[in-house]
Amino acid sequence: MKLLLIRHGETNANLNNIMQGHWHGSLSENGKKQIEKLGKFLKNEKIDFIYSSDLMRATITAQEIAKYHEPIKVIYLKNLREMYLGKLQGEKKLDLKLYSQEEQLEIFNKAGAETLTEMYIRAKNVLKNIFQNHQNKQNQTIVLVGHNGINKAIIAVLTDKKAESIPNIEAQKNTAINVIEINGEYCKIIKFNNTEHLN
Repeated sequence: MKLLLIRHGETNANLNNIMQGHWHGSLSENGKKQIEKLGKFLKNEKIDFIYSSDLMRATITAQEIAKYHEPIKVIYLKNLREMYLGKLQGEKKLDLKLYSQEEQLEIFNKAGAETLTEMYIRAKNVLKNIFQNHQNKQNQTIVLVGHNGINKAIIAVLTDKKAESIPNIEAQKNTAINVIEINGEYCKIIKFNNTEHLN
């Protein structure tokens, strides 16, 4: 199985350094151009299934890919949503470097945010369901369209890292493509955080 793990296009909130979490978000003008380039870049890729977060910034990105691969329909998964940030949603991004790990944890706990472990479990469940649904089908290419946090969690699961390692994984760029080959227990990252389609 080949997995194409992709982040959504740039949003107006991304531009303004605002935390979105489960907010739908709207693509910026640049974000719209990014997903157009992404769709065209993947136009000739053999794609068998497309799964996407059900948040609008991801659904629009997924639909731009899907339009070149009809009759494939996008399957929307709540578990592919970004980390839920509670009261922090809509706030300016925190400069986390100013806080210790304990202080960061306290800030997110007080806001009622999802924990890294909870997001990691969601990522694990997404992969488990996809592997079960596609285990008897050879050489399929599956697209997952998600968000920075959940995509990093999926990468952590696939590379056998723990939930605590998620913040240390490189931030996913808008419309970045991760190409991952999976064969049973074997997993190899072919391309990581790749944005060559934007050049």
